[in-house]
Parts: sequence; C-alpha cells; structure tokens
Amino acid sequence: MDELLVLKDSFINESSTVTSLSGLQQIRIKYLGKKGIVTAKLKALSSVSTEIRPLYGKTINEIKKFIETELDKKEAELKKEEHKKRVLSEAIDITLPGKYTPPGSEHPINKVLHEITSIFTSMGFEIEEGPEVELDYYNFEALNIPKDHPARDMQDTFYISDDIVLRTHTSPVQVRVMEKRKPPLKIIAPGKVYRCDADVSHTPMFHQVEGFMVDKNIAFSDLKGVLELFIHSIFGPRTPVRFRPSFFPFTEPSAEVDIGCIFCSGKGCRVCKSTGWLEILGSGMINPKVFEFAGYSPDEYSGFAFGMGVERITMLKYSIDDIRLFFENDLRFLNQF
Repeated sequence: MDELLVLKDSFINESSTVTSLSGLQQIRIKYLGKKGIVTAKLKALSSVSTEIRPLYGKTINEIKKFIETELDKKEAELKKEEHKKRVLSEAIDITLPGKYTPPGSEHPINKVLHEITSIFTSMGFEIEEGPEVELDYYNFEALNIPKDHPARDMQDTFYISDDIVLRTHTSPVQVRVMEKRKPPLKIIAPGKVYRCDADVSHTPMFHQVEGFMVDKNIAFSDLKGVLELFIHSIFGPRTPVRFRPSFFPFTEPSAEVDIGCIFCSGKGCRVCKSTGWLEILGSGMINPKVFEFAGYSPDEYSGFAFGMGVERITMLKYSIDDIRLFFENDLRFLNQF
C-alpha cells in the first residue's frame, strides 16, 4: 500500500512540472500505457495476498482514475496555453498601414476588341466562336484553299498533324456556322489565331475578327456600307476610306480596305510609305465555291465577308509602332491605356 501512495506522489510531482503536450503524452504512456506502471500493478493484482487484495485493488483503481482525470485536466490547460501563444504569434497589427495595390486596367488589345465587337453588335451582328485547334478542312479546303493551292504559301501554318492545324484565321467559323444554320446570317467571329511569323509587326499569336453576312440579294454595296460605318465609328467620321482590288480564295471579287494615314493626314510619311494610305483589312463577296461546301445554293444566296487583325487596328488607333509591346507586360506601356 505504501508503494501505491509513493506512485501517486510521484505522478503528481512529474505532472506538475510538464510544460508541453508531448511531455504530457510521455507521462501518460509511463503510467497508463500497455507497459505502464499502473497497468503493471493491475496485472500483478492476482499475486497480492487475499487479505489485502480488495483494498489494494480499490486503491489502484482510484489512483488510475485520479491519474486519468489529472492528465485530461492538464492536457486541456496545455492546449489552451498553446492556443493563446499561436494567437499572439499570428496576430495582425490592424493599426499598421495596408499595402498599396495599384488598380489594374484593361489591356489595349482587349479594349479595342470590345470596341470592335460593340460596333458590329450595334449593327445587328451576332458573335460566334470556334476551336483554335482546327481541322485542315475548315481552315483551308472548305474556304476554297485545297492542298495544292498557292494561297497556302501566304499563311505560315503551325501543323499539329497532316489534317489538324492551329487556325490561321477565324474564317473557319464562317463555314461551321453555315453548315448548321440557314440564312439570313450576320455574324462576327473574334478570337486568337496562329502563324509562324515574328517581327515588329507580326507575332506567332494574334487576334482577328472575321465577319460575314449572307442572305438573298446581298451586294458589294452592303459590304461597303458596313465597313465604312465601322471605320468611321472606330477612327472618326472624317477618316477617308478606299477599296482596292485584291485576291482571296474565299471571296470573289476581293478588296483590301485602306484608310487615310492617321499619322500624316494623307500627306505622305514614313509609316504610309508616302502613299497617304494605310491598309486595315481584307474583304470581298463570298466565293460561290464556299457556299457549295456549306450546302448553300449560290444561285439563291449571296454574301460578303471581311477579316481584320485587332493588333493592327490597335496599333493604328494608338500610334504604336511595335506589336511586341502588347505582350511584354511592361507597366510603363500598359498604364497609358
């Protein structure tokens, strides 16, 4: 019995000096573990003489309960202390001034792209999108550009396989929409396009807006009216516009659209190569062969199409001379917009 009293005193002394949860766990194992002191005493109960066994058993169980209660109480105290310490160490001084985060702004390409789409949607055009990884059929063949067509040399293409490419223009959306829907159609297709080209005026990835209109009795005058309204909306009502004959496999007749040089007001400068004009986009009447690929009757329907580079328009609108500035993320440049 004296041993049990010493055991209790020993536990009290050890538990009173413990200052951590890990230390408390060691004490728990020492006294109540499978090989602990109290556990050993209980196992040895059968060897105690029968005269004192009942008292011995009662006392050891009381000690065990006492130790369990004291350990639980001590554990709660230590957890509370650790919580206080963590709160103090992680506390934030709310009297300190906050870190200044400068406000962001819209990227100039996105800004102009939104302006372009707003102008066309105000004219009744719908917005459609298509995949950037495109089938050769939609990117070339259905637009009257077969595999042996010389026009393929005009577009430096990223090939994923013989039949899959990164689209070189958003014109494939035109064929995809015409396959699913019947006229009348007024559609613009903005998005990213890809070509193997990189210099001060070209990047491997850039943005383009394709537009087309299909219905009965659509004429070149409709194309001219839509594009003049667009140009005057984005560059100003006094901007001179001219249509210059050109060639595109998917339109016939085709035309390049030029605007009066915004740098020299048409007088002639280095930017316009002393011509007084700047090329801005390509356009034309949809080639009857494209209608045949889409399942339209060229005798019943006609239409026009146009395509423009968003970076090109942004550079002209804001007098930017290097397309690479758009992608360098230089805040000194971007903050101007």
